[in-house]
Order: sequence, then C-alpha cells, then structure tokens
Amino acid sequence: MNAPVKSRPSIQIDRDKLRAAIRNLSNEYIFYLLSEAIDLLPPAKLYKLAKGYLDPEQLRPDAESATDSGLLADVKRFEKASRTGGYYESFDVNGKNSTQKSTGTSAWIADCLRLLNRCVRDARKSDPSEVRLAFDILFGLLDHIDECLDDVIFFADEGGSWQVGVDWDNVLPPWFKVLSATATPEEYAERILELLSNHYRYGHDKMLVIARRQATPAQRQAMAKAEATCTR
Repeated sequence: MNAPVKSRPSIQIDRDKLRAAIRNLSNEYIFYLLSEAIDLLPPAKLYKLAKGYLDPEQLRPDAESATDSGLLADVKRFEKASRTGGYYESFDVNGKNSTQKSTGTSAWIADCLRLLNRCVRDARKSDPSEVRLAFDILFGLLDHIDECLDDVIFFADEGGSWQVGVDWDNVLPPWFKVLSATATPEEYAERILELLSNHYRYGHDKMLVIARRQATPAQRQAMAKAEATCTR
C-alpha cells in the first residue's frame, strides 16, 4: 500500500507586510507584479478589481480575441502591436531619469515575458510546430530590438534585449524540445548556436549540454559539426 502523498504547506503571506514591501519597489516592478496578478485572478475577482478603477464596458474582449485566444494567435497580435508602435512611448531624457523605463516599455516587457512563460507551459502539451513558431516570433522581436531600431520600445539610455530580463534557463529547454520535433538536423544546430551567441553567451556551455540531450542522433551530429566549425 502506497503511503499518502503529503501536500506541501502553503507559505502564508502577511498582507500588511506585502503592502509595505510593495512601497519599496520601483514603479516598473509594481507594474510587473500587477501584470502577473491579472493572470492569477479568477474572472469574478478580476471584474471586481477592475471595476473599481476602470470602466468594465471598455474592457470587453473584441471579436478577434474572443474567437481566437490560443497562444499563437496571442503572440501574433503582440507582434503586430509591437511592430506598429502599439507599445512605443518615449520621454525627454535627462540626468535624473536616464535609467527609467516608460510605461509602454514596461508593458512590452511584461507582455513579452508573460507570453514566453505561456510558450514554456504549452511546450509540454501543445502542437510543437505552433509553439515553436510562437517562440520564434518572440525571439525575432528580441533580435529586432538588438538591431537598435528605435520603433518597438524606448530605452532612455543604451538599450537592448538584455534589459527585458528573459529567464533563459527556464525558456530554452522547452524551446529545444519543440525545435527538435520540428527542425532538420542542420537547422536545429544553426538556430541554437545563433540564439546562444546573440542572447545567452553566459550560459552557452550548459545550454549546449541540454540541447544535445533533447536532440535526435542526427541533430547531435549536426551540432558537433557546427560547433567544430565555430571553434576553428
């Protein structure tokens, strides 16, 4: 007879201490906290919270999002909004605000990280080709930011995708999984080496170990060949 599984005790949060701790956060991190809280609230509580500050009638889903709210559709809407200036918001920069982010930039970062987390979750259960495309669209936006094309988000000082704060240790293994299921051996090797070079050189070696484990035999051979070429 199997022993009963003990549930992990939940950590109790003192609400007053939480409110006090939030006061010590920057506006940027309060924004991120609120963005994550929105996903955690059930519909009834979300409505109750929103109506205290906003007009709920203005927050009804439009026809497109109501009929197609899957991961890939949401990522494509995010890409469209990003590339058409939906998040771009600048401000006059001076010595006191050069490290700050505009609300539009903070919103873009929060939405990008939220969608990457959805990709991570969906990689376990959804169509790998769709999840891979969603990953690739988001990675493409990060590449676009690194081209210093000042049209998606605004950085007061020297900016780049590194300021987005992607948790690559969490994001990359699920991406390797869907990439392995959908890519040719050469494409698998090329995409991984390119992304690590562009975005995560610090974790290059440990991520290659994980990528090899996720790969097919043919993909591992292609990786070995590509790595040998890079080190010449």
